[in-house]
Amino acid sequence: MDLAAALAGIYARAPLGMRLGLDPMRAACARLGHPERDFEVVHVAGTNGKGSVCAMVDAIARADGRKVGLYTSPHLCRFAERIRVGGEPLDDDTFARVLGDVLVQTPDLSFFETATCAAFVAFRDAGVELAVLEVGIGGRLDATNVVTTPRAAAITRVALDHEQMLGATLVDIAREKAGIAKWGLEIVLGGMQPDVRRAIDEVARSSGAHTVDAPPLALEAIVGLAGAHQRGNAAVAVALGKKIGASAAACEDGIAHATWPGRLERLETPEGPVLLDAAHNPDGAAALARHLERAGAPRKRTALVFGTLADKAWEPMLDKLAPRAAHRVYVAPLPEKASATGRASIDPHAMAARHPGAVASDVADACALARRALAGDGAEPGKAASGGLVVVAGSIYLVGQVRAHLLGLPRDPPIAL
Repeated sequence: MDLAAALAGIYARAPLGMRLGLDPMRAACARLGHPERDFEVVHVAGTNGKGSVCAMVDAIARADGRKVGLYTSPHLCRFAERIRVGGEPLDDDTFARVLGDVLVQTPDLSFFETATCAAFVAFRDAGVELAVLEVGIGGRLDATNVVTTPRAAAITRVALDHEQMLGATLVDIAREKAGIAKWGLEIVLGGMQPDVRRAIDEVARSSGAHTVDAPPLALEAIVGLAGAHQRGNAAVAVALGKKIGASAAACEDGIAHATWPGRLERLETPEGPVLLDAAHNPDGAAALARHLERAGAPRKRTALVFGTLADKAWEPMLDKLAPRAAHRVYVAPLPEKASATGRASIDPHAMAARHPGAVASDVADACALARRALAGDGAEPGKAASGGLVVVAGSIYLVGQVRAHLLGLPRDPPIAL
């Protein structure tokens, strides 16, 4: 099976959506020879920050000399970004072979379950020593939770997101995320509210696990990922690094040099800087707003490009971000239904009605409109095309499309899974 056929095969499984439940995964792993048992695992759940923690743990383990697999979701540009070995996405031939084999052997799996099995098989075939697995949604019933004895685990910040699947309150959501608990496991926790912590503790204890707070970083510790909130994520990553036996030097190196595109990522373009951030819920939007304030980004010289999906709490997100930008451009991250998943974009006109701004036809138009707005805002003659900050946020899918557009990167179709 070539790459195009393999991608078509997994995208065809999108109608099953984000199915929660472990029985199909357990049966599939058995048919595949239990690849999930062939390496040690670091398992990371949470609402925000779990991808950053996974990226830092991956960097720590590689700095410590381990052969590491990293599984995250969703992808920004290429699907193979989800499955990395040694810090690099699978090459096209390997990805097509692995995914093709899994598609043939697991005809009943959903999109995300198939991707997860493909990651397990790829890691087994590559002989990785350690796999860092980011939970997709929740934890208790997430496809990654078929792993039975993780070497280490963590839960990062808990916030409101995917309420229709995980519950309407932070405590409800926390209980689902705490479902990654296993007998004898010590789960590292990021910062969270007392009632959320109590709920996680209760679930952990009922499973024979317990929790521990991530110790704060030393003041002199260098964190390579931008944003004050990343120090909390780095503290979790260092605690996990110690649990897998990484040296102090490897922990320092990993958090200093980890990369995680699309998270407060600043791109310098000929027309001016662009800040890409995958904030896609109110907690993430608040962190981005704080970053802009601390960075001293002038409101008059800031343009916000914003778009999100219909199942997100877009009003509070936009309420936090719109006041930080004098200019706003709204665009649909997914112009059509997201590859039959049933998830669609919020109408940009609805967002413009809440906080006035321009409506763009696509991401290229949105970027051009944002620059045009900044150029017309008092810039000197001859310098009208440059300067000012464009901030892109609201959806991981939007960030991925803008990133591909600005950097000229190849892109597989976005899919809201």
